[in-house]
Amino acid sequence: MKRKFYLFHSVLFLLASSLCGCGKNDRSVTSEAEQAADSGTVALTVWGAEEDEELIGRMIDGFQEKYRGEADFVITFEPQSESHCTDALMGDLENGADVFAFADDQLNTLVASGALEPVENADALRDSNLPEAVSAASVNGTLYAYPLTADNGYFLYYNKKYFSQEDIRSWDRMLDIAGEAGRKVFMDWSSGWYVYALFGNTGLTVGLNDDGLTNYCTWNDTEGAVKGTDVAKAMTAMARHPGFLSTDDAGFVEGVKNGTIVAGISGVWNAVAVEEAWGDGYGAAKLPSYTCAGQQVQMASFSGYKLIGVNSYSAHREWADKLAEWITNEENQELRFELRGQGPSNKNAAASEEVQASPAIAALLEQSEFSFPQRIGGNFWDPVTAFTAEILAGNPSGKSLQEQLDAMVTGITAP
Repeated sequence: MKRKFYLFHSVLFLLASSLCGCGKNDRSVTSEAEQAADSGTVALTVWGAEEDEELIGRMIDGFQEKYRGEADFVITFEPQSESHCTDALMGDLENGADVFAFADDQLNTLVASGALEPVENADALRDSNLPEAVSAASVNGTLYAYPLTADNGYFLYYNKKYFSQEDIRSWDRMLDIAGEAGRKVFMDWSSGWYVYALFGNTGLTVGLNDDGLTNYCTWNDTEGAVKGTDVAKAMTAMARHPGFLSTDDAGFVEGVKNGTIVAGISGVWNAVAVEEAWGDGYGAAKLPSYTCAGQQVQMASFSGYKLIGVNSYSAHREWADKLAEWITNEENQELRFELRGQGPSNKNAAASEEVQASPAIAALLEQSEFSFPQRIGGNFWDPVTAFTAEILAGNPSGKSLQEQLDAMVTGITAP
């Protein structure tokens, strides 16, 4: 659903109205957008997560108020997954969003494609943001995007009414408790981002080759203290456990609200929803360990950052830069934390008492010891999803676990 925010004189009303409901790739929209540019109207499209629509709407309102009288704005918000932003943008870069939120692992691709140009006020952004976030927004020391959050990782949410501090150390124990209570412990196996948790601390590796495009992967290794089949066997046991549930992010939130899910692996973007649902029972901690190859393996995690980019093809690049800077400034990062529970990259916002007291942020920091930057080529995702889908379905293909692992790794490492 698109949401438009208007600040313009009445003579432009019919023009703005004609834009409503039209797709970005429609030729009539392009023609009308060009007419708007000729008339002096600043027409900008913003992409962000669907759940951020209200938040970004408030930011856009504030931006238009700040610059009232300096331009006639038609600013449109369009929901777009941050994790798939690059795919959507590459489909029609010149007509893509002017300002967009994306995960930092997509930065190299966006820079290489020409979608991003160096940020002009780089020194000010370096001074005001955490060094790790600045590094995540940079390529070879050049800043190409505006740091937005420093919390794009995951950890364990749990309901204290079901689990003790001792219980949450063991994934196996949590599954047993949930199963006995007719409840579920959640983990999203449709995404390799989360599945990495089970492979990350086993000695089995995955990552980006020096070409910056292809992957290496040893998840199918047949030697070592933990073999690929050891992880696959552990996953097979989990999938069969009555206390386990794999669903998507929306399913997790729904389960938390209706009481079917009492623990799960997710990130700070769901902190507000989980706290509202569980109240005094709300708890957060680092990921637990799970049984693999007869030993306890601490779950790993990917760490990352959310960034705001400005399309180098924007017809109103100067205003798009101002909007990106506005969305990521200290005040709006504090607002983002207040409304969405997301950890700021801005130094002052991150140092606030409210942020420091957040259970979700504390859990993320605790998990950071076992987290690793996500630097993965595009071929990683689909093979992992296909692998986990087979396990969740009970192995309908009848192939051995080694065969399934080999097929997954072949897909991950494909040129």
